[in-house]
Amino acid sequence: MSAFPYLSTTIGTPLLGVAAIAVLPKERAALARPIALLASLVALGFAIADAVAFKTGGPRFQLSESYAWIPTFHVNYSVAVDGVALVLILMTAVLVPVVILASWHDADARGGALTPQGSPAESKRSVRGLFAQLLALETLMLGVFAATDIFLFYVIFEATLIPAYFLIGSYGGARRSYAAVKFLLYNLLGGLLMLAAVIGLYVASTHSPVGAAFSFQTLSKAVGDGSLTMAGSTEKWLFLGFFIAFAVKAPMWPFHTWLPDAASEATPGTAVLLVGVLDKIGTFGMLRFCLELFPHASHYFTPLVLVLAVISTIYGALLAIGQTDMMRLIAYTSVSHFGLITIGVFALTARGEVGATLYMVNHGLSTGALFLLAGFMISRRGSKSIDAFGGVQKVAPLLAGTFLAVGLSSLALPGLSSFVSEFLVLVGAFEKYPVAAIFGTTAIVLAALYILWWYQRTMTGPVASSVEGFKDLNRRELAVIGPLVALIVVLGFVPSILTNFINPAVSQIPAHVQITQQAPHSVAQDSATQGNGSGQ
Repeated sequence: MSAFPYLSTTIGTPLLGVAAIAVLPKERAALARPIALLASLVALGFAIADAVAFKTGGPRFQLSESYAWIPTFHVNYSVAVDGVALVLILMTAVLVPVVILASWHDADARGGALTPQGSPAESKRSVRGLFAQLLALETLMLGVFAATDIFLFYVIFEATLIPAYFLIGSYGGARRSYAAVKFLLYNLLGGLLMLAAVIGLYVASTHSPVGAAFSFQTLSKAVGDGSLTMAGSTEKWLFLGFFIAFAVKAPMWPFHTWLPDAASEATPGTAVLLVGVLDKIGTFGMLRFCLELFPHASHYFTPLVLVLAVISTIYGALLAIGQTDMMRLIAYTSVSHFGLITIGVFALTARGEVGATLYMVNHGLSTGALFLLAGFMISRRGSKSIDAFGGVQKVAPLLAGTFLAVGLSSLALPGLSSFVSEFLVLVGAFEKYPVAAIFGTTAIVLAALYILWWYQRTMTGPVASSVEGFKDLNRRELAVIGPLVALIVVLGFVPSILTNFINPAVSQIPAHVQITQQAPHSVAQDSATQGNGSGQ
């Protein structure tokens, strides 16, 4: 157990911010903004401290803490991180202060959200409510990546729905109630299936030499050494319970339909957290729980999962090309990207899984930046329609240039962060499933179509009358988007910053599904040298 409670401190810091905002008197409600920003920045500082304290040459799970919670059922508050969880915690800690700064005026006056016609939508919640819910969501997102007790993971997994539901339903556009309810129902259904599987796994452990347990490390080790075995049909059903819940959260086709509505109706900041962080819980869960707890079922269902992932990749990209709503376009691009991440996870190779993990982080940065830039454009024009813009680069060159850089990252231009991720995913998939890799490659071509088409329609050509007098990015907006662009560039050239953490964790996953892999050092070298030639 860690001498200092690094993870609990990181997780608890935003919660302290929630408490501070809750006790603010109504006449001091505006203080919720700086309190939330300060709390999120302190949490980022602790997350960086977690990374410094983490030893890449040490045991897989580090910074562990464990305290009895429900002893009768062997449930504990147990948290620890491996390299995969650590980089996702860092990504979360980076995105939340950016979102808070971007959402600075989202609860002002009539709420700041827009209806499809461009008129402001009434907000039901206060400034305090908005920023308290953002911090509460951060606490839960940090907690879900750190949880190593499976019951604790499930509880936090479900609890993330509460602040997300209110953020969509209270601050979104005209159809916010519909989008929030749809988001909640889809994810609750997936969560119920997961609950049944968690109970089934617990029952299976009670009838094994391991004894009743919810500890991921205990159960994973027992599965690996044969102490915990499940009948073929039992393991398959338990796998499906976990996988469907994660596929809804990710989201994958055909469980994806809640995402375009939620992302389109939510504020840009909320959309960043929905797609940039919350959806990663799904692919993170596939990588950790599905593969390690149910290795035989993972082998059995891999062909089906890859078919669904390929469909998601192509279907999402094709629908993105046909969108006229900027927020829905980004949402459909994410359906495509999550298909590629899933291909990397279920390629069952070291390169594929390293690429999938790196992709989770890079997608959060690039797609988060796209949502925020789209939000800046919507706030100026009062419309989400792509056709409402034109010639923006002539009146707001900084906005247009930043948009182009972020868009090129989303389509995986070499030299930017997403390229390394997609390269590793496709190479890793090609080692075992070349057909899936070939179909997945088409997403790169389609990404170029929807990103460049979007840029051409909004930024180039004659200046539309509706954008005359368009203001360029102001200081606050530069402070929002600048760190994300910087990280996109840095991780494009030096991906080893993250792969040094990821590789030792991923190297232990294929062993559970009996896949021959390269040494962790080799994969780290591949991600740095084969990606751009300058990652060491």
